[in-house]
Amino acid sequence: MSIKQPFTDLEIKTSDGGFYKGHSLEIALLSKGIMVALVLWALVWPANATGVLGSLNWRILENFNAFYIVIVGFFAFFLFVIAALPQTGKRIMGTPGQAKEFSDFSWFSMMFGAGLGVGLMVFATAEPLGLWGSNPEVLAQNVVPNTEEAIQSGFRYTFLHYGFHAWAIYVVTGLSLAYYAYTRDMPLTIRTALTPLFGKLMNGFLGHVVDVLGVVATILGVSVTIGFGVSQFVDGVYAVTGMEWMMDMSGDAPAPGTVGLLAGLFAIMGLSIISAVSGVGRGVKYLSNLNLVLSIVLLLTFVVFGSFMFAMTTYASAFVDYILHFTALSFGPYGPQPAAEFAAALPAEAAPYADALRGGATNAWGSFGGFKSGLEGEAAALSDDVLSAVYAAGEPQRQFGWQAGWTTFYWAWWIAFSPFVGLFLARISRGRSVREFIIGCVFAPAMVCFAWMAILGGTAIDLELSGAAEGAIIGASNTAKLFVTLQSMIDGGLLSGITIMCVVLIMTFLVTSADSGILVMNTIMSGGDQNVGNKHKIVWGLILTAVIGTLLFAGKQNGGADPMEALKSAMIIGALPFTMVMGLMCVSLAKALFRDGQRDKAGDRAPAE
Repeated sequence: MSIKQPFTDLEIKTSDGGFYKGHSLEIALLSKGIMVALVLWALVWPANATGVLGSLNWRILENFNAFYIVIVGFFAFFLFVIAALPQTGKRIMGTPGQAKEFSDFSWFSMMFGAGLGVGLMVFATAEPLGLWGSNPEVLAQNVVPNTEEAIQSGFRYTFLHYGFHAWAIYVVTGLSLAYYAYTRDMPLTIRTALTPLFGKLMNGFLGHVVDVLGVVATILGVSVTIGFGVSQFVDGVYAVTGMEWMMDMSGDAPAPGTVGLLAGLFAIMGLSIISAVSGVGRGVKYLSNLNLVLSIVLLLTFVVFGSFMFAMTTYASAFVDYILHFTALSFGPYGPQPAAEFAAALPAEAAPYADALRGGATNAWGSFGGFKSGLEGEAAALSDDVLSAVYAAGEPQRQFGWQAGWTTFYWAWWIAFSPFVGLFLARISRGRSVREFIIGCVFAPAMVCFAWMAILGGTAIDLELSGAAEGAIIGASNTAKLFVTLQSMIDGGLLSGITIMCVVLIMTFLVTSADSGILVMNTIMSGGDQNVGNKHKIVWGLILTAVIGTLLFAGKQNGGADPMEALKSAMIIGALPFTMVMGLMCVSLAKALFRDGQRDKAGDRAPAE
């Protein structure tokens, strides 16, 4: 029986002439209008922008935390099934006999650099150390923070945030785009992924909305990544040169100041625009290869001078622990605890003081000791047994606050980054099988991330456990922890050389991420055309710079200690609509793979290989 052929007649109207020649006017103007409005808002009313974004961000976390957790778990299991099934895993993304466009080394280098380079540099030490002191097991008072007993649970959640779930987010988008682009010869753009569900509706306004959501998510996801990276870049320059004009020296530890952040941002984005203009075949490829080589040198430094045996033991035990808890981590969301529910769980002696007790007992970033010491008046006179029961009553809200602040933030960040990385992965993966794509882009980089986190983060933890660091690494800002760890581990000329190399590595990772993002945004604008004009790359590079700069400025001007708050809030808000699009992508891809399998059996199309 003949089976109806798939819809492939996707038409994205582009301008025939003028500045927007070859670009979709609707997508370009909608995307730029949203970004320009955000920039003006943050520039003219910075305090209002930061406050409103923060409030809306928290409202979204309260209502959609469970949605974020469960759908990311679904993404991971969906891809495992697709890779495991013979009839889907063997399909080649291309025509029969299609050769691979890039070597395995260059493919992995570009994937690694664009997908996670900056995040690994910032969080390789900050993530394990932060979760060593605060994780769900610590909140439940099952282990004491910053002790040997807390290492396993700390790395369990470190591996969660940088493991199979995280990379699955990228691959859902990348696999959808690559499959349609290379097996059905369709445009390499976001709306293509929904054509099996919506058909010709993707040619109109609905398709424009999908592409705009992809552009907005990309800009905000790349902005957060570059924001963290620029902050670490400034910390590194300060560690090398000691230039205090770049830093805010008013806190307990030096932190990048507004002037330093903006100076670093302008330098990085200038280089990024130059690299983007040079094209993916030269700029991104060569920088990505350099990134991987320098990353290996940094990793070997920690292997030789760090706590390698401690790290490898931690790697093995943490990986087993992560796998054993995989399903629970995938589908274990928490919801906000209403005040009435907290009050109902209190002992009778504490019930009259419910309002005074709730703030400290539900603080995800505090401790039982901090809760007790913060009490005043009659509440402070309650017995330790009663206060322990009060603290236990607040655990559901603490767990929710921690999950929303850590895991859900990461999932939103990876999702916001996924149009960029997914489209970029699709761009470099022609000729690979579905199984090879999933294994190469989920399992391989996750295992590298685990090793990176275990070796760098494990060394930092071991230095603190042994007393060699004397609390210096824990006390440093997240973006400075790598450099403080190096200072506790090595000294002299080697320290200077490795620190300079780290600054160069951060810079090249940033440039790779930014110029790849610029290329991807223009690909979406042009309806999948990968050969866009340099003037559009420059314009979007300037817009990206303005978004990051104004939101960093707004975060600082609002009196907040963290200039990244406005950027992070905007990113989580922008990621939510695209999360829903990604859910539809999975349904769409499942339908396409099933129907193509039926067509192969019926002889209505050539086999995939």
